[in-house]
Amino acid sequence: MLKRITITTLTFVVALFASLAIADETAKSDKAPRLTVVDPVKDFGTVPKGEKLNWTFTVKNTGNADLEIIAAKPACGCTVAQFDKVIKPGETGKVVAAIDTTQFNGPISKPVTLETNDPSTPTAQVTITAIVKPYVEAYPAGFVRFNMLQGDVEKQSVVLYTEEQDPWEIVKVETPAEWIKVEHKKIDDPTQLAPNGRPGQSQYRIDVTVGGPDAKVGPLADKIRIVTNSKHQPEYLLSLSGVIRPRFRVDPMPTSGVNFGEVTVGDSASTRSIILRSNDLKTPETFQVTKIESSVPAISATVKPTANKGEYEVTLQIGKNAKSGEIKGEVKIHTNDKLEPVVTMPLRGTIKPASTTAASK
Repeated sequence: MLKRITITTLTFVVALFASLAIADETAKSDKAPRLTVVDPVKDFGTVPKGEKLNWTFTVKNTGNADLEIIAAKPACGCTVAQFDKVIKPGETGKVVAAIDTTQFNGPISKPVTLETNDPSTPTAQVTITAIVKPYVEAYPAGFVRFNMLQGDVEKQSVVLYTEEQDPWEIVKVETPAEWIKVEHKKIDDPTQLAPNGRPGQSQYRIDVTVGGPDAKVGPLADKIRIVTNSKHQPEYLLSLSGVIRPRFRVDPMPTSGVNFGEVTVGDSASTRSIILRSNDLKTPETFQVTKIESSVPAISATVKPTANKGEYEVTLQIGKNAKSGEIKGEVKIHTNDKLEPVVTMPLRGTIKPASTTAASK
């Protein structure tokens, strides 16, 4: 009888602990964060192009555990300045988003995706919407593009117009470099006006001239800042794009030079080539290599045109009577280019003595 009571008591104790453990686990599972976005959409209505839109979204933790915002990922054209990473139960946090409307026209909708530790809603969105109205615009496009050789000078033009009703004028123009020149002039000839400007309103011809000897080789990716007296859009940024190419290219690059390595006289490695090619797409044949000079007596240098217009091959050859030792000098390639008439390339290497077998033959 006593044994039966003991077994019953033990069974009860085990069941009690099991039920307490289940209750504890249930209580733990009930503790969870809950993300609630107070106002998920901010509509700015109609805004002038170029205006910076900034808004602070409010998010609340309606759960009973810490809410963690793991990431706030904005759509293209939108940025997130900051966001609260941990929000205590019952408290609110913020997500600060911003949009630069310079690159947009018409209706825009830019969401920010929030990634959280909320088990029921791991992701949520807040969105900025607006209608971007350009009060100042360029015709036929808001950019000028150049594809030119260094030293050349080219000009492109656009017409700037406005939707403002009040008298309108350009106050000043700022360029990103001295070799980018911009002139503006009020258009008096009605035939030169942009077709989509406000009737009776002033329009301006913008002439952009790029190039000259100081122009930098490389891509063009900058802005020309045009300041006007427009009330809604006082600043207009005209995009400048394209590329300025060197007048000719050299392979290998002049800074790399020519390295013969360790070479024996008469080996195939005792000959090296340099290729020069004109980058002039219209008249490549105007480029010429006129003379070659080697400062290393043991190395001869010759040049000949290839089958391609505006292309030359320079051949460097270690002479048969060259003495063993270090190669250290340079080759000068003379051209008719007005900006880079001489290309100087270092020569490096080591001439090994011929083997006894080779010498006896």
